[in-house]
Amino acid sequence: MTDTKTRFAPSPTGNLHLGNIRTALFNWLLARRMHGRFLLRFEDTDLERSAAAFEPGIQDDLRWLGLDWQEGPGADGGNAPYRQSERLHIYQGYYDVLERAGQVYPCFCSQQELKLARKAQLAAGRPPRYGGTCAHLSAAQIDAKRAQGLLPTLRFRVPDDSYVEFDDLVRGRQRFECRDIGDFVIRRSDGTAAFFFTNAVDDALMGITDVLRGEDHLANTPRQILLLQALGLTAPRYGHTAMLVGADGAPLSKRHGSRSVRELRQEGYMPAAVINYLARLGHHYEHDGWLQPEQLAEQFALEHLGRSPAHFEAGQLLHWQKEAVMRADDQALWDWLTSHEPGDGARVEAMVAAQQVSAFVHAVRDNVTLPSDALHWAHALLGREPVFSDDAKAEIRAAGAAFFEHALNCLTEQHDEFKGFAKAVGAAASVKGKGLFMPLRAALTGEIHGPEMAKLWVLMGSERIRDRLQAARAILCAV
Repeated sequence: MTDTKTRFAPSPTGNLHLGNIRTALFNWLLARRMHGRFLLRFEDTDLERSAAAFEPGIQDDLRWLGLDWQEGPGADGGNAPYRQSERLHIYQGYYDVLERAGQVYPCFCSQQELKLARKAQLAAGRPPRYGGTCAHLSAAQIDAKRAQGLLPTLRFRVPDDSYVEFDDLVRGRQRFECRDIGDFVIRRSDGTAAFFFTNAVDDALMGITDVLRGEDHLANTPRQILLLQALGLTAPRYGHTAMLVGADGAPLSKRHGSRSVRELRQEGYMPAAVINYLARLGHHYEHDGWLQPEQLAEQFALEHLGRSPAHFEAGQLLHWQKEAVMRADDQALWDWLTSHEPGDGARVEAMVAAQQVSAFVHAVRDNVTLPSDALHWAHALLGREPVFSDDAKAEIRAAGAAFFEHALNCLTEQHDEFKGFAKAVGAAASVKGKGLFMPLRAALTGEIHGPEMAKLWVLMGSERIRDRLQAARAILCAV
């Protein structure tokens, strides 16, 4: 095992979405690739938005995806607690260190004052940064403002005449001028800790060596490096990955097909499909085909992380879902079809007799992407009343009544497999190719596309096949 240690530090403000999971996945893959450790931590200092009720669901989603953590809730690695709201006494100690060193100061500027200042800077073509209004208040001035009932934030002093440089694991050498950063808040006016501070301090105290996160955090990194330097703590190596966007280049959202992990689970997506797709969004693999999780980790490389936005395509997720379905063994596939939410699985299970399970799975595997597809085929193939699509009805009418008379007559013969039955029907009706197979498919399934007919022969049995042929013939009689 190496000393590599990565982490996933979500804020428990809702369910995990694709962007969150990709961040967790990249850090998990890096830890596995380096035979290191993966840590889970909850960043819940935003009291207005965070809720402990979301934490079990986040952990459950990670476990479902196979992203196990070696340190964190339920796996103390000597750095507990792993919920930031329980670490406030630790942060206070480091605030005290900075105050004694004169590296922080109270700021009484209101949100309205700050908003107007930013607006003026932007109008003048300057980057918005704090102007240092409260940076040199005397002790008497500070006491007077406190006496007025004003509650200050705590700002970190950034030296104007310096710069921050670091090697980004994805983007290479980065340089930021301190004069463009400005003094920033590390504690809110309500006394709660700001992200810049807690995130950096916890990474250092918990021994995190490498952090992969979205490029929207790139501007945070110089601030956090300055903080850790002031505290004498070691900063991790940071890497900022490409943003996840929709087809139009805008940040991924629900209108692009983004869903929470919980929603994907309810729709019936397999965890391995989600992992195989997300691992390739912003990371290049030499092998384009299916990879098991450990193979994804073995072939994960920082130099293969891209800098350009990664485009999410719902169709690609379905492609990997299909790959996962094709690789599942019959029992695993049946368990998946019958156990997913919100209840379609129970209806499939009710329609497929125990002795038909293997034949059903074998028949529909190539035509199932999500469990809802299995419910469709259970109705189409095993339902009491056949339902014919308009296209199927057209094929049945084009074949004519005589075709189905021949088919019913040939069914009285003993055929061990569909091939022999179809050959007999073709000879009797003097048809072959599409003219033979399309009306048979339309009659048996109610569709013009679907499972292989040979597999349906085994699943449906001669009595059900006879009923379907008679129902097809009835359509012609009704015209």
